[in-house]
Amino acid sequence: MATITSELIQIFQQVFGDPAINLSPEMTADDVEGWDSLSHANLILAIENHFRIEFSRKELAGLKSVGDLTRVIESKRVK
Repeated sequence: MATITSELIQIFQQVFGDPAINLSPEMTADDVEGWDSLSHANLILAIENHFRIEFSRKELAGLKSVGDLTRVIESKRVK
């Protein structure tokens, strides 16, 4: 069974068109070339569609790293 991290890696690679992207919990937008506001919106939509979840504005505002993103997805999948 795929982990959230392995699924996120695939989504990041697809959205950013870079098969070499690998994620770590402390990774931020500053660590990924091309991660701007447009790609961020595309990334969030791709994640929401893939995991069949929806982020609130408050959740989105609190996302500072890949680790934060993973924790929010985990909390939504449990419900």
